[in-house]
Amino acid sequence: MIDVLRCHDVHHRYGALSVLRGVRLTVAAGERHALIGPNGAGKSTLLKLIAGEERPSEGTVHYRGRDVTRDPVHRRARAGIGRSFQHSTLLGSLTAAQNVALALTGGRVLARHTDRHRRAEVAAALAPVGLADQADVPVAALSYSQCRRLEIAVALAARPQLLLLDEPAAGMSGEERGGLVELLRGVPPTVTIVFVEHDLDVVFDVATRVSVLHLGTVLHSGTPEQVRRSPEVQQAYLGGRMEEVHGEPGGA
Repeated sequence: MIDVLRCHDVHHRYGALSVLRGVRLTVAAGERHALIGPNGAGKSTLLKLIAGEERPSEGTVHYRGRDVTRDPVHRRARAGIGRSFQHSTLLGSLTAAQNVALALTGGRVLARHTDRHRRAEVAAALAPVGLADQADVPVAALSYSQCRRLEIAVALAARPQLLLLDEPAAGMSGEERGGLVELLRGVPPTVTIVFVEHDLDVVFDVATRVSVLHLGTVLHSGTPEQVRRSPEVQQAYLGGRMEEVHGEPGGA
């Protein structure tokens, strides 16, 4: 299986504070790869380095076999790296459809298409996230959960090959999280997903592989079942209570 992403010996510092210490991460094509760990473990910082929002203090980031460590955000986006954020970046004065249309245009997917084709592309992007009926609703009038789903639709609209999600389930109710799980499960396998998430029910329902960050390093990486049963992970991250998730291994 081809490696879509490889981070090698990545360090990152903010002044004297070391946030990442020699992170090594490999993500294969088609994986749903979750990054978990306590607050301050470096998960969101690692996403920023992968997306190109910041550069590592040391180490390299390779995307589809090419060193992109020094590539800016826009170049990585054109290469196929999509991103949604922990805090909304949607334009509240525009409708759901207009936000998606901007993403499509920015990704050059519709550069040669007519308005009719554009409307069809927008509808196709909104339908899987359950927002087809809210296409003409201003973002400011959407619920929090609808906005989170729209952010994923916007990220997917540019047809990324690697999608980065930062805490997609944050602030959602149990029912809303269930809808998010179904949405992420429905993302085509041609799109590789790397996501940071604190809700372990969501993690174990979606992820095909999990990496646990602790004190700026990758403590353990494996299948969800391997991570659940790792005594090292249970002790360092969950205080030995990981068995509680799903009635057996798990906990937040």
